[in-house]
Amino acid sequence: MAYVEGNPPTKKALKEMLASGKTPAIFSPGPFPVKRDGEEFVEGPQYPKPHSWYARVRVENGMIVRVLS
Repeated sequence: MAYVEGNPPTKKALKEMLASGKTPAIFSPGPFPVKRDGEEFVEGPQYPKPHSWYARVRVENGMIVRVLS
């Protein structure tokens, strides 16, 4: 799993970020790299809060451009 730069607290907040024109980066703090282009799965919010949402996203050049589900 990967995380979203800016740490949106909900999937709705992530969608609102994208609708406002922001393109947050995707990253993985662990040893497994994330795709720079294609589909990826993200979760949030980040530690220390418990993860409460998950999303499948479209990534271009390491930036989220669309929430798929």
